[in-house]
Amino acid sequence: MLRRKVAVLMVVCAAVGSGCSSNQPSDQLMVTDNPVAAAAAESPPASTTPAGTVTALGGVTAMAFEPTSATLAVATNGAVQLFHLGDTLAPTGSVPLAAESLTTGGDGFLATAASQVVRIGVPDGRTSPATEVQGDAVSATTFDGSTLVALRDKRAVAVVEGSRVQRTISGDLMSADQVLSTGKRAVVLDRLRNAVFRLDVGDGRIAEGLRAGQGATNAVSDRFGRVLVTDTRGDALLAFSADPLLLRQNYPVAGAPYGITYDPERDIAWVTLTETNEVVGYEVAGEQPKEKYRFPTVSQPNTVAVDPETGRVIVASGTGDGIQVISI
Repeated sequence: MLRRKVAVLMVVCAAVGSGCSSNQPSDQLMVTDNPVAAAAAESPPASTTPAGTVTALGGVTAMAFEPTSATLAVATNGAVQLFHLGDTLAPTGSVPLAAESLTTGGDGFLATAASQVVRIGVPDGRTSPATEVQGDAVSATTFDGSTLVALRDKRAVAVVEGSRVQRTISGDLMSADQVLSTGKRAVVLDRLRNAVFRLDVGDGRIAEGLRAGQGATNAVSDRFGRVLVTDTRGDALLAFSADPLLLRQNYPVAGAPYGITYDPERDIAWVTLTETNEVVGYEVAGEQPKEKYRFPTVSQPNTVAVDPETGRVIVASGTGDGIQVISI
């Protein structure tokens, strides 16, 4: 009789799926039903002298590099500072803008700030009239003649043509944290749902999604049409193809990987490790990433950029310890 009761219980559990397991999320793309977005690990005090040279600058929240003019844009508290990257960082201008994100786009930079998208020219820092969007703009990229803007609070992506929002795309997102172009495809990173989604801009829909490790934080596209994602909670570097959307690589990276950038000339993905105050360069052209470089950094290395012309890596501290330039 006891065996019969156990058998019946097993059948019931199988029939209701995960209902007999209270610790399994009902959404298979999520780690938990009560999600909290992953964030950078808190770094210990730097115990090793940072490689390269360090320029004093505090309050860095975002950074991007434009190779044609060798201009580095750095978002600080209330302004975007512009520098020419030569033997040293030489200031060239400043834009009074509290930018949330910076990306290279067109003939300069795309900056998101509150409910605006602003184009910043190089090298003089001239700005175009801001494009107003309905939502918290946290990321922008150029795609097929348009500008895509991630609206975190609206769980959507705005499509901007010229200086006006033409339409807004929403769907299965819980939080639109970063939007990326792979050239032919667009992808959205959702930190709360812990997933990447393919964005079908032509049809105006959020397409299929895949879980992105245990706690994805930042992403970048490479020249192979992939999206490289740092899984900060899961200590991994993930690589997704966008057409079709598939997880191609899941490579272990100890140290809470967080910031990421990509050098298309050398096929090097630079990843910051906030638990160990390091930046690591991985060659990503092969079947799996291969470590090529490892350098000590400034404390809390939350932000990283690269100059593809020279290979120099730029790391910014999230605790005010400055900007570091490393020659390889």
